[in-house]
Amino acid sequence: MTGTDNRLRVVAAVPLREDLCRMIEELEPRVEMIRDPALLPPMRGPADWAGDPDYARTPSAQQAFDELVDSADALFGIPDVDPEALARTVAANPRLRWVMTTAAGGGATVKAAGLDRADLDRIVFTTSAGVHGGPLAEFAVFGVIAGAKNLPRLLADQRDRTWPDRWEMRQLDEMTVLVVGLGGIGAECARRFHALGARVWGTTRSGEPVAGVDRLVPLDELVDAVAQVDAIVVTLPGTAQTHHLIGRDVLTAVRPGAILASVGRGSVIDEAELIGALDDGRIAFAALDVFEQEPLSEDSPLWGHPGVLVSPHTAALSSKEEERIARRFAENAARLLDGEPLTAVVDTVEFY
Repeated sequence: MTGTDNRLRVVAAVPLREDLCRMIEELEPRVEMIRDPALLPPMRGPADWAGDPDYARTPSAQQAFDELVDSADALFGIPDVDPEALARTVAANPRLRWVMTTAAGGGATVKAAGLDRADLDRIVFTTSAGVHGGPLAEFAVFGVIAGAKNLPRLLADQRDRTWPDRWEMRQLDEMTVLVVGLGGIGAECARRFHALGARVWGTTRSGEPVAGVDRLVPLDELVDAVAQVDAIVVTLPGTAQTHHLIGRDVLTAVRPGAILASVGRGSVIDEAELIGALDDGRIAFAALDVFEQEPLSEDSPLWGHPGVLVSPHTAALSSKEEERIARRFAENAARLLDGEPLTAVVDTVEFY
C-alpha cells in the first residue's frame, strides 16, 4: 500500500497552505506533496476545506485538476469535499490507496460516493476524528455549566434590569454527567468533566475502560441510565445505528430538569421529541452545536426556545485545526509506509 520506491505521492485535493504542505514533507520525508493552489478554491476562514462556493474552474482547469488527483497514491481531502468527485477519481485511479477526509464525520461523504465493495476494500479511508476533541469538549463543558447556572434566567434578568431574590444554582461537582459515546471527543469530555469534580458515566460498545469515567454503561442500558444523571453529553457520529438514538424512549426516561449538550452529529437527536421535552421541563436546557438539518431551518422552534442555546456547528473551529489535521496526515502517512494500522479508519459498513 505504498507509492513507488517506498514513497507516497500525495495530492492536496482541498485547499492546504503551503507551509503545512512543507510541514508534512518535513515530518514524513517519504511523502511528496503535490499541490496547485491555482486549481483550488480560496478558503473563507480557518479549515474552510470546501472553499468559496462562488469559485468555478474553467473546463481546462477542471481537466487539469482531475488529472492531478487521478495521479495520486493518496489524497489529502476528498476532492472539493464532493462525493461525486470522490467516486469519479476512485474509478479513474487504480493506484489510489488512501484518502484522508478532513472532517471528523467524513465517513458520511464516503458513503454518499456509493463506492462498491471492491473499492472500499482497496482504499483506506481515514478521518480527522479526535483532532477536534478538545474544542468540542470545551463546548460541552460550557453547555452543561450554562445549564447548571441557568444562563437563560441570568440573561433575561439582566436584559430586564431585574434583581430577583437569590436562587440556588447547580454545582458541577455535585452532578453526574453521562457522555453518550466515548470515542475521541467523548474521552476528552470525560477527562474535563472528571477534572471539574463531576461523576462521569459513559456509554460504550467495547467495554474498554476510559480515563475519568466512573461507570461504563452498555448502550442497551441507556434508557435506565438517563433517569439517574443530571446531564447528558452526546458525542456520537451519525450512522444508521445512531439515528434518533436520543428519541422518545430516552427523552421520556430522563430525570426532570436534565441538561443536554450535543457535539456529535445532529441526526442522533430527534429534534421533534427534544422540543417536547424542553417544553415540559424534562430537559431544562440544551446546548446544541449540531442539528438534523444544517443550516437550522428559519422556522425551527429551537431558535426561539428559552431553554436552548444554538451554536451554528462552529464549536470545533480553531485556527490550529488545519495544522492538527496536517500533523495527523503526516503521522498516518508514516504508518501507511511502515505497514502499520492507521488512526481513525472509516468503518465501511457503518461509515463512521
